Amino acid sequence: MIKIWDWELGELERTIKAHTKSVLDIDFGGPSRDEILLASCSSDLTIKIWDPSNDYSNVRTLTGHDHTISSVRFTPSGTHLISASRDKTIRIWEVKSGYSIKTIHGHSEWVRSISVSLDGNYILSGGIDQSARISSFSTGEGKLQFIGHDHVIEHVVFAPKSAYPYLAALEGLEQPVTSIYSPSFEYVATASRDKTIKIWNSRQELIATLVGHENWVRAIEFHPGGKYLLSVSDDKSIRCWDLSQQGRCVKTIQEAHHHFVSCIKWAPPAASVDEDPATSTNLDLKNMRGLIATGSVDLEIKVWT
Repeated sequence: MIKIWDWELGELERTIKAHTKSVLDIDFGGPSRDEILLASCSSDLTIKIWDPSNDYSNVRTLTGHDHTISSVRFTPSGTHLISASRDKTIRIWEVKSGYSIKTIHGHSEWVRSISVSLDGNYILSGGIDQSARISSFSTGEGKLQFIGHDHVIEHVVFAPKSAYPYLAALEGLEQPVTSIYSPSFEYVATASRDKTIKIWNSRQELIATLVGHENWVRAIEFHPGGKYLLSVSDDKSIRCWDLSQQGRCVKTIQEAHHHFVSCIKWAPPAASVDEDPATSTNLDLKNMRGLIATGSVDLEIKVWT
């Protein structure tokens, strides 16, 4: 099932009987703010698209993967969906038609997590083969590979542009080095069952390893202002890493949940409905606190300030 909540009141607004097996990931997106859709993926081998403006009706079901679908993301344009699966592939789908237009191979094991660059030109993926990969959205061709974790990679994210000055300093540079992948991306981060978070540049170089969690690191999230990185773990904690202080852990909530913390999302307030908090130059992002939502095996969702 999928549940829709009023986070301010903590009230359940709606339950969607979505899939016949476990729902493993969800994502909101769409071609415009007036056409927002919800996508979900499942162990039942399907991706479903839901229309919030029409009573969350199921408008499309996408089939094609041969095993559990673990991650789904809309592209920034909202015209396509990217999915990752235990069948070792990544698929690109047309939202409007529901057609699978490309299958990307490269991982040798289950692909656990995917992320899409801000301009939609590249896909970052990570999985059980302990590698993270960059693939071209347009061709499906593998471009970069990040090797260094000692266990499964659970989560991968592109760093926002606001983080570039802090990450450049982290690797001893006065300013970020512009690579052939600019302006799509310059840095990525990966979280692993080896209890570490690693930050990489677009030259495939490891620039930092963040150590502190006592169990698997399940998910990571950059603050839109770029200065901080948040992480959650099977050690039940939330950690905040200050990238301006060589990635030092500056805050730990030890018992954030009663069980493994499995996911985290940062949702800062937007100054305007026409601006994206992650990319806008008109917002004072460094001073934005926003809200954090975490989910856990303890069956609770918590919202933090």
